Amino acid sequence: MKEYVIDDRLNSEFLVHRSVFTEQEVLEKEKEEIFSKCWLFIGHESEVPNKGDFHRKKVGGRNLLFTRGSDGVIRALYNSCSHRGALVCRENKGNSKVFRCFYHAWSFDNKGQLVGLPGKEAFSESFNCDGSKNLQEVIMLDSFRGFYFVNFDQNAIFLVDYLGNAKEYLELIADQSEAGMEVLQNPQQYSVRANWKLLAENSVDSYHGMPTHKTYFDIVATRGGELSKEHLKGVGRDLGNGHGVVEYSAPWGRPVAKWIPAWGEEGKKETDEIKAKLVEKFGEERANRITSLNRNLLIFPNLVINDIMAITIRTFYPIEPGYMEVTGYALAPKGENEQFRHRRNDNFLEFLGPGGFATPDDNEALELCQEGFLNNNEVEWNDISKGMIRDIYESNDEEQMRAFWRQWDEVMTKKEAGRVQV
Repeated sequence: MKEYVIDDRLNSEFLVHRSVFTEQEVLEKEKEEIFSKCWLFIGHESEVPNKGDFHRKKVGGRNLLFTRGSDGVIRALYNSCSHRGALVCRENKGNSKVFRCFYHAWSFDNKGQLVGLPGKEAFSESFNCDGSKNLQEVIMLDSFRGFYFVNFDQNAIFLVDYLGNAKEYLELIADQSEAGMEVLQNPQQYSVRANWKLLAENSVDSYHGMPTHKTYFDIVATRGGELSKEHLKGVGRDLGNGHGVVEYSAPWGRPVAKWIPAWGEEGKKETDEIKAKLVEKFGEERANRITSLNRNLLIFPNLVINDIMAITIRTFYPIEPGYMEVTGYALAPKGENEQFRHRRNDNFLEFLGPGGFATPDDNEALELCQEGFLNNNEVEWNDISKGMIRDIYESNDEEQMRAFWRQWDEVMTKKEAGRVQV
Protein backbone atom coordinates (compact mmCIF):
# COMPACT_ATOMS: atom_id res chain seq x y z
CA MET A 1 0.00 0.00 0.00
CA LYS A 2 1.11 3.56 -0.58
CA GLU A 3 1.96 5.93 2.23
CA TYR A 4 -1.19 7.14 3.98
CA VAL A 5 0.02 8.41 7.37
CA ILE A 6 3.02 10.63 8.13
CA ASP A 7 3.82 10.82 11.84
CA ASP A 8 6.63 13.39 11.97
CA ARG A 9 7.33 13.64 15.69
CA LEU A 10 10.55 15.57 15.22
CA ASN A 11 8.68 18.45 13.57
CA SER A 12 5.38 17.89 15.43
CA GLU A 13 3.38 17.25 12.28
CA PHE A 14 0.83 14.47 11.68
CA LEU A 15 -0.70 14.03 8.24
CA VAL A 16 -3.31 11.67 6.78
CA HIS A 17 -3.66 11.30 3.02
CA ARG A 18 -7.18 12.18 1.90
CA SER A 19 -7.39 9.24 -0.47
CA VAL A 20 -8.18 7.04 2.57
CA PHE A 21 -11.62 8.67 2.59
CA THR A 22 -12.42 8.18 -1.09
CA GLU A 23 -10.79 5.07 -2.56
CA GLN A 24 -12.77 1.84 -2.94
CA GLU A 25 -9.53 -0.13 -2.69
CA VAL A 26 -8.96 1.24 0.80
CA LEU A 27 -12.49 0.33 1.88
CA GLU A 28 -12.11 -3.25 0.64
CA LYS A 29 -8.88 -3.55 2.60
CA GLU A 30 -10.60 -2.14 5.71
CA LYS A 31 -13.35 -4.75 5.43
CA GLU A 32 -10.70 -7.46 5.32
CA GLU A 33 -8.21 -6.22 7.90
CA ILE A 34 -10.36 -4.18 10.30
CA PHE A 35 -14.00 -5.24 10.21
CA SER A 36 -13.12 -8.94 9.90
CA LYS A 37 -10.35 -9.02 12.52
CA CYS A 38 -11.09 -6.42 15.20
CA TRP A 39 -13.52 -6.76 18.10
CA LEU A 40 -16.83 -5.13 17.17
CA PHE A 41 -19.66 -4.15 19.52
CA ILE A 42 -22.83 -6.17 19.00
CA GLY A 43 -25.01 -5.22 21.95
CA HIS A 44 -25.57 -4.76 25.67
CA GLU A 45 -26.70 -7.55 27.96
CA SER A 46 -29.80 -5.54 28.91
CA GLU A 47 -31.14 -5.94 25.36
CA VAL A 48 -31.70 -9.66 25.97
CA PRO A 49 -32.67 -9.94 29.65
CA ASN A 50 -34.97 -12.95 29.27
CA LYS A 51 -34.61 -16.41 27.81
CA GLY A 52 -35.74 -16.31 24.19
CA ASP A 53 -35.04 -12.58 23.72
CA PHE A 54 -33.33 -11.62 20.47
CA HIS A 55 -32.25 -8.60 18.45
CA ARG A 56 -31.37 -8.60 14.79
CA LYS A 57 -28.04 -6.83 14.26
CA LYS A 58 -25.79 -5.79 11.42
CA VAL A 59 -22.18 -5.98 12.56
CA GLY A 60 -19.10 -5.73 10.37
CA GLY A 61 -21.21 -6.17 7.25
CA ARG A 62 -22.78 -9.40 8.56
CA ASN A 63 -26.41 -10.17 9.46
CA LEU A 64 -26.42 -11.51 13.02
CA LEU A 65 -28.83 -12.51 15.76
CA PHE A 66 -27.99 -11.39 19.30
CA THR A 67 -29.91 -13.87 21.42
CA ARG A 68 -30.35 -15.35 24.87
CA GLY A 69 -31.17 -19.02 24.48
CA SER A 70 -33.53 -21.13 26.54
CA ASP A 71 -30.45 -22.20 28.49
CA GLY A 72 -29.79 -18.56 29.50
CA VAL A 73 -26.64 -18.29 27.39
CA ILE A 74 -26.12 -15.19 25.23
CA ARG A 75 -25.02 -16.03 21.68
CA ALA A 76 -24.28 -14.34 18.38
CA LEU A 77 -25.69 -16.42 15.52
CA TYR A 78 -25.38 -15.82 11.81
CA ASN A 79 -28.86 -14.91 10.56
CA SER A 80 -28.58 -17.18 7.55
CA CYS A 81 -30.34 -20.48 6.97
CA SER A 82 -27.96 -23.41 6.60
CA HIS A 83 -30.13 -24.72 3.75
CA ARG A 84 -30.15 -22.01 1.07
CA GLY A 85 -28.94 -18.92 2.89
CA ALA A 86 -32.12 -16.90 3.48
CA LEU A 87 -32.55 -14.88 6.65
CA VAL A 88 -34.18 -17.03 9.31
CA CYS A 89 -35.36 -13.98 11.28
CA ARG A 90 -36.87 -10.89 9.71
CA GLU A 91 -38.14 -9.17 12.87
CA ASN A 92 -35.83 -6.60 14.45
CA LYS A 93 -36.43 -7.84 18.00
CA GLY A 94 -38.68 -10.06 20.05
CA ASN A 95 -38.87 -13.23 22.08
CA SER A 96 -39.09 -16.61 20.39
CA LYS A 97 -38.42 -20.27 21.00
CA VAL A 98 -37.92 -20.91 17.29
CA PHE A 99 -36.61 -19.11 14.20
CA ARG A 100 -38.37 -20.41 11.08
CA CYS A 101 -36.98 -19.76 7.63
CA PHE A 102 -39.57 -18.23 5.31
CA TYR A 103 -38.19 -20.03 2.23
CA HIS A 104 -38.40 -23.77 3.00
CA ALA A 105 -39.53 -23.71 6.64
CA TRP A 106 -36.37 -25.09 8.18
CA SER A 107 -36.68 -24.24 11.90
CA PHE A 108 -34.03 -23.56 14.52
CA ASP A 109 -34.38 -23.14 18.28
CA ASN A 110 -33.05 -20.07 20.06
CA LYS A 111 -29.76 -21.86 20.64
CA GLY A 112 -29.33 -22.24 16.89
CA GLN A 113 -30.04 -25.97 16.69
CA LEU A 114 -31.99 -27.35 13.73
CA VAL A 115 -35.27 -28.65 15.16
CA GLY A 116 -37.66 -28.64 12.19
CA LEU A 117 -36.97 -30.19 8.79
CA PRO A 118 -39.91 -30.52 6.37
CA GLY A 119 -39.66 -33.73 4.31
CA LYS A 120 -37.26 -35.22 6.82
CA GLU A 121 -37.81 -38.70 5.36
CA ALA A 122 -35.99 -37.61 2.20
CA PHE A 123 -32.75 -36.97 4.10
CA SER A 124 -30.31 -39.54 5.42
CA GLU A 125 -30.60 -40.79 9.00
CA SER A 126 -27.24 -39.19 9.82
CA PHE A 127 -28.26 -35.80 8.45
CA ASN A 128 -26.99 -33.09 10.82
CA CYS A 129 -25.56 -35.59 13.31
CA ASP A 130 -22.46 -33.43 13.34
CA GLY A 131 -24.43 -30.20 13.87
CA SER A 132 -23.21 -28.71 10.61
CA LYS A 133 -26.75 -27.71 9.61
CA ASN A 134 -27.41 -25.74 12.80
CA LEU A 135 -27.24 -21.97 12.69
CA GLN A 136 -23.58 -21.07 12.77
CA GLU A 137 -22.29 -19.17 15.80
CA VAL A 138 -19.86 -16.27 15.51
CA ILE A 139 -16.51 -17.77 16.38
CA MET A 140 -15.61 -15.21 19.05
CA LEU A 141 -18.10 -13.61 21.46
CA ASP A 142 -17.07 -11.99 24.73
CA SER A 143 -18.20 -9.25 27.09
CA PHE A 144 -16.95 -6.69 29.56
CA ARG A 145 -19.25 -5.12 32.17
CA GLY A 146 -22.32 -5.93 30.09
CA PHE A 147 -20.93 -4.73 26.74
CA TYR A 148 -20.81 -7.60 24.23
CA PHE A 149 -18.38 -7.81 21.30
CA VAL A 150 -17.85 -10.22 18.42
CA ASN A 151 -14.77 -11.04 16.39
CA PHE A 152 -14.75 -13.00 13.14
CA ASP A 153 -11.06 -13.94 13.45
CA GLN A 154 -10.30 -17.09 15.43
CA ASN A 155 -6.74 -15.83 15.98
CA ALA A 156 -7.84 -12.58 17.64
CA ILE A 157 -6.42 -11.58 21.01
CA PHE A 158 -8.69 -11.81 24.05
CA LEU A 159 -11.25 -9.00 24.40
CA VAL A 160 -9.89 -7.94 27.78
CA ASP A 161 -6.48 -7.41 26.20
CA TYR A 162 -7.94 -5.67 23.17
CA LEU A 163 -9.86 -3.17 25.30
CA GLY A 164 -6.78 -2.44 27.38
CA ASN A 165 -6.93 0.99 29.00
CA ALA A 166 -10.42 1.61 27.59
CA LYS A 167 -11.77 -0.72 30.31
CA GLU A 168 -11.30 2.05 32.88
CA TYR A 169 -13.79 4.25 31.04
CA LEU A 170 -16.32 1.49 30.49
CA GLU A 171 -16.22 0.92 34.24
CA LEU A 172 -16.88 4.61 34.92
CA ILE A 173 -20.09 4.15 32.94
CA ALA A 174 -21.08 0.75 34.34
CA ASP A 175 -20.53 1.96 37.92
CA GLN A 176 -23.16 4.71 37.65
CA SER A 177 -25.82 2.39 39.06
CA GLU A 178 -25.70 -0.47 41.54
CA ALA A 179 -28.71 -1.98 39.80
CA GLY A 180 -26.84 -2.00 36.48
CA MET A 181 -27.27 -0.14 33.21
CA GLU A 182 -29.83 -0.71 30.49
CA VAL A 183 -30.22 0.18 26.85
CA LEU A 184 -33.41 2.11 26.17
CA GLN A 185 -35.16 0.16 23.43
CA ASN A 186 -35.52 1.13 19.78
CA PRO A 187 -32.25 2.50 18.44
CA GLN A 188 -31.93 5.54 16.22
CA GLN A 189 -30.71 4.70 12.73
CA TYR A 190 -29.59 7.13 10.07
CA SER A 191 -27.03 7.53 7.32
CA VAL A 192 -24.31 10.07 6.55
CA ARG A 193 -22.81 10.78 3.15
CA ALA A 194 -19.26 10.74 4.47
CA ASN A 195 -16.48 8.28 5.17
CA TRP A 196 -16.81 6.30 8.40
CA LYS A 197 -13.41 7.40 9.69
CA LEU A 198 -14.55 11.01 9.74
CA LEU A 199 -17.15 10.08 12.36
CA ALA A 200 -14.53 8.19 14.37
CA GLU A 201 -12.42 11.37 14.41
CA ASN A 202 -15.35 13.68 15.11
CA SER A 203 -16.53 11.65 18.09
CA VAL A 204 -13.40 12.46 20.13
CA ASP A 205 -12.77 15.91 18.64
CA SER A 206 -13.36 18.60 21.28
CA TYR A 207 -11.67 21.19 19.07
CA HIS A 208 -14.85 21.64 17.02
CA GLY A 209 -17.23 21.96 19.99
CA MET A 210 -17.68 25.70 20.40
CA PRO A 211 -17.57 26.82 16.76
CA THR A 212 -19.83 23.99 15.52
CA HIS A 213 -22.30 23.71 18.42
CA LYS A 214 -22.49 27.32 19.66
CA THR A 215 -26.30 27.37 19.47
CA TYR A 216 -26.54 24.51 21.94
CA PHE A 217 -24.18 26.20 24.42
CA ASP A 218 -26.28 29.37 24.21
CA ILE A 219 -29.38 27.32 25.12
CA VAL A 220 -27.59 25.60 28.02
CA ALA A 221 -26.67 29.04 29.38
CA THR A 222 -30.35 30.04 29.56
CA ARG A 223 -30.95 27.08 31.91
CA GLY A 224 -28.26 28.05 34.37
CA GLY A 225 -25.46 26.08 32.76
CA GLU A 226 -23.19 29.09 32.25
CA LEU A 227 -20.01 28.45 30.28
CA SER A 228 -16.95 29.34 32.36
CA LYS A 229 -13.25 29.36 31.56
CA GLU A 230 -12.93 25.96 33.20
CA HIS A 231 -15.62 24.32 31.12
CA LEU A 232 -14.66 22.16 28.15
CA LYS A 233 -11.19 21.84 29.66
CA GLY A 234 -9.74 18.41 30.28
CA VAL A 235 -7.41 15.82 28.83
CA GLY A 236 -7.12 13.79 25.65
CA ARG A 237 -5.63 10.32 25.92
CA ASP A 238 -4.28 7.60 23.67
CA LEU A 239 -5.56 4.42 25.35
CA GLY A 240 -3.65 2.00 23.13
CA ASN A 241 -4.89 -0.34 20.37
CA GLY A 242 -6.41 2.64 18.55
CA HIS A 243 -8.74 3.59 21.41
CA GLY A 244 -8.92 7.20 22.57
CA VAL A 245 -10.84 9.41 24.97
CA VAL A 246 -11.46 13.01 25.92
CA GLU A 247 -12.46 13.66 29.54
CA TYR A 248 -13.54 17.17 30.49
CA SER A 249 -15.85 19.46 32.45
CA ALA A 250 -18.90 21.05 30.83
CA PRO A 251 -21.77 23.43 31.70
CA TRP A 252 -24.67 21.02 31.20
CA GLY A 253 -26.36 18.91 33.86
CA ARG A 254 -25.75 15.17 34.16
CA PRO A 255 -28.63 13.01 35.46
CA VAL A 256 -26.13 10.75 37.19
CA ALA A 257 -25.61 13.57 39.75
CA LYS A 258 -24.51 16.95 38.35
CA TRP A 259 -27.25 19.45 39.13
CA ILE A 260 -28.11 22.64 37.22
CA PRO A 261 -30.55 25.34 38.43
CA ALA A 262 -33.13 24.48 35.76
CA TRP A 263 -33.83 21.25 37.65
CA GLY A 264 -35.05 23.09 40.75
CA GLU A 265 -34.53 22.33 44.43
CA GLU A 266 -36.24 18.94 44.22
CA GLY A 267 -33.82 17.98 41.46
CA LYS A 268 -30.92 19.13 43.62
CA LYS A 269 -32.09 16.96 46.49
CA GLU A 270 -32.29 13.93 44.21
CA THR A 271 -28.86 14.51 42.64
CA ASP A 272 -27.35 14.94 46.12
CA GLU A 273 -28.81 11.57 47.13
CA ILE A 274 -27.37 9.84 44.05
CA LYS A 275 -23.98 11.48 44.68
CA ALA A 276 -23.97 10.41 48.35
CA LYS A 277 -24.52 6.77 47.40
CA LEU A 278 -21.65 6.90 44.89
CA VAL A 279 -19.36 8.51 47.47
CA GLU A 280 -20.23 5.82 49.97
CA LYS A 281 -19.40 3.07 47.50
CA PHE A 282 -16.41 4.51 45.62
CA GLY A 283 -15.04 7.35 47.72
CA GLU A 284 -15.10 11.09 47.04
CA GLU A 285 -12.54 11.21 44.24
CA ARG A 286 -14.02 8.47 42.06
CA ALA A 287 -17.59 9.62 42.75
CA ASN A 288 -16.68 13.14 41.61
CA ARG A 289 -15.15 11.73 38.44
CA ILE A 290 -18.24 9.64 37.70
CA THR A 291 -20.68 12.47 38.29
CA SER A 292 -18.92 15.68 37.28
CA LEU A 293 -16.70 14.82 34.32
CA ASN A 294 -17.79 14.04 30.77
CA ARG A 295 -16.24 11.44 28.50
CA ASN A 296 -16.23 10.81 24.77
CA LEU A 297 -14.77 7.34 24.27
CA LEU A 298 -13.75 5.78 20.97
CA ILE A 299 -13.07 2.04 20.92
CA PHE A 300 -11.34 1.13 17.68
CA PRO A 301 -12.63 0.85 15.09
CA ASN A 302 -16.27 1.98 15.25
CA LEU A 303 -17.73 2.10 18.77
CA VAL A 304 -18.33 5.49 20.36
CA ILE A 305 -19.73 5.98 23.86
CA ASN A 306 -20.55 9.57 24.79
CA ASP A 307 -21.03 9.86 28.56
CA ILE A 308 -22.08 13.50 28.68
CA MET A 309 -25.51 15.09 29.39
CA ALA A 310 -26.87 11.62 28.52
CA ILE A 311 -25.16 8.40 27.49
CA THR A 312 -25.20 7.27 23.91
CA ILE A 313 -23.72 4.14 22.35
CA ARG A 314 -23.04 4.68 18.67
CA THR A 315 -21.75 2.33 15.98
CA PHE A 316 -21.25 2.98 12.29
CA TYR A 317 -20.31 0.94 9.25
CA PRO A 318 -19.21 1.94 5.74
CA ILE A 319 -21.39 1.02 2.78
CA GLU A 320 -19.34 3.03 0.30
CA PRO A 321 -16.20 5.14 0.74
CA GLY A 322 -18.45 8.20 1.07
CA TYR A 323 -21.49 6.67 2.77
CA MET A 324 -22.07 5.08 6.18
CA GLU A 325 -24.95 3.78 8.25
CA VAL A 326 -25.13 4.79 11.92
CA THR A 327 -26.96 3.21 14.85
CA GLY A 328 -27.36 5.00 18.17
CA TYR A 329 -28.65 3.70 21.50
CA ALA A 330 -29.39 5.51 24.77
CA LEU A 331 -27.98 3.92 27.94
CA ALA A 332 -29.30 4.66 31.44
CA PRO A 333 -29.23 3.32 35.02
CA LYS A 334 -31.82 0.68 35.79
CA GLY A 335 -34.48 1.90 38.20
CA GLU A 336 -33.88 5.59 37.48
CA ASN A 337 -36.81 7.68 38.67
CA GLU A 338 -39.28 8.98 36.14
CA GLN A 339 -38.22 12.63 36.35
CA PHE A 340 -34.53 11.87 35.81
CA ARG A 341 -35.30 9.46 32.98
CA HIS A 342 -37.34 12.21 31.36
CA ARG A 343 -34.43 14.66 31.70
CA ARG A 344 -32.03 12.10 30.33
CA ASN A 345 -34.20 11.37 27.31
CA ASP A 346 -34.68 15.07 26.64
CA ASN A 347 -30.91 15.59 26.79
CA PHE A 348 -30.30 12.62 24.52
CA LEU A 349 -32.78 13.76 21.88
CA GLU A 350 -31.90 17.44 22.14
CA PHE A 351 -28.15 17.08 21.64
CA LEU A 352 -27.26 13.53 20.58
CA GLY A 353 -30.25 12.46 18.52
CA PRO A 354 -30.28 12.70 14.70
CA GLY A 355 -32.70 15.64 14.99
CA GLY A 356 -30.87 17.34 17.87
CA PHE A 357 -28.52 20.29 18.03
CA ALA A 358 -25.25 18.37 17.71
CA THR A 359 -25.68 15.42 15.36
CA PRO A 360 -27.04 17.36 12.36
CA ASP A 361 -24.22 19.90 12.78
CA ASP A 362 -21.64 17.12 12.92
CA ASN A 363 -23.13 15.30 9.94
CA GLU A 364 -23.09 18.47 7.89
CA ALA A 365 -19.44 19.07 8.78
CA LEU A 366 -18.50 15.52 7.78
CA GLU A 367 -20.39 15.74 4.50
CA LEU A 368 -18.66 19.06 3.74
CA CYS A 369 -15.32 17.33 4.29
CA GLN A 370 -16.34 14.53 1.94
CA GLU A 371 -17.30 17.08 -0.72
CA GLY A 372 -14.00 18.86 -0.20
CA PHE A 373 -12.15 15.63 -0.96
CA LEU A 374 -13.10 16.10 -4.62
CA ASN A 375 -9.97 18.28 -4.61
CA ASN A 376 -7.70 15.42 -3.50
CA ASN A 377 -5.51 15.54 -6.59
CA GLU A 378 -4.39 19.04 -5.72
CA VAL A 379 -4.93 19.18 -1.91
CA GLU A 380 -3.80 15.80 -0.63
CA TRP A 381 -3.30 15.82 3.15
CA ASN A 382 -5.36 16.30 6.31
CA ASP A 383 -3.50 17.81 9.26
CA ILE A 384 -4.03 16.28 12.72
CA SER A 385 -1.08 17.90 14.51
CA LYS A 386 -2.75 19.96 17.24
CA GLY A 387 -1.10 19.41 20.61
CA MET A 388 1.95 17.46 19.43
CA ILE A 389 4.18 20.10 21.04
CA ARG A 390 2.73 19.36 24.50
CA ASP A 391 3.85 16.83 27.09
CA ILE A 392 0.31 16.50 28.48
CA TYR A 393 -2.44 16.59 25.87
CA GLU A 394 -5.53 18.71 26.43
CA SER A 395 -9.04 17.61 25.49
CA ASN A 396 -9.15 19.97 22.51
CA ASP A 397 -5.86 18.63 21.16
CA GLU A 398 -5.83 15.81 18.62
CA GLU A 399 -3.76 13.09 20.30
CA GLN A 400 -6.78 10.80 20.72
CA MET A 401 -7.42 11.09 16.98
CA ARG A 402 -3.77 10.34 16.22
CA ALA A 403 -4.18 7.20 18.34
CA PHE A 404 -6.91 6.01 15.98
CA TRP A 405 -4.81 6.73 12.89
CA ARG A 406 -1.66 5.06 14.20
CA GLN A 407 -3.61 1.88 14.83
CA TRP A 408 -5.42 2.14 11.49
CA ASP A 409 -2.09 2.48 9.70
CA GLU A 410 -0.52 -0.42 11.58
CA VAL A 411 -3.47 -2.74 10.95
CA MET A 412 -3.73 -1.80 7.28
CA THR A 413 -0.01 -1.99 6.48
CA LYS A 414 0.93 -4.89 8.81
CA LYS A 415 4.21 -3.29 9.72
CA GLU A 416 5.48 -0.48 11.88
CA ALA A 417 7.32 0.87 8.86
CA GLY A 418 3.97 1.70 7.34
CA ARG A 419 3.76 4.47 9.90
CA VAL A 420 6.38 6.95 8.84
CA GLN A 421 8.11 8.47 11.84
CA VAL A 422 10.58 11.18 10.96
